Amino acid sequence: MTSDSARTVANVVLASAGVAAAYVVLTRPPLRRLLFRVVRIWLGATVPAYLVAQAREAWVESGRPRPDIMAR
Repeated sequence: MTSDSARTVANVVLASAGVAAAYVVLTRPPLRRLLFRVVRIWLGATVPAYLVAQAREAWVESGRPRPDIMAR
């Protein structure tokens, strides 16, 4: 078996497992509710953290000094 054919077989197996798992989760209401809750929590935590990190990086790259809030 060549490397390319092994990679193709592995991709097909992984895709089939993903489709089967999605089918099971989407056809069972308790699992579907759990999935939606997990996705909502994940999006609620990672998207704001990503946006804060991007804003911080943009501020650093702009070369402006950090405002000293405590000095007032």
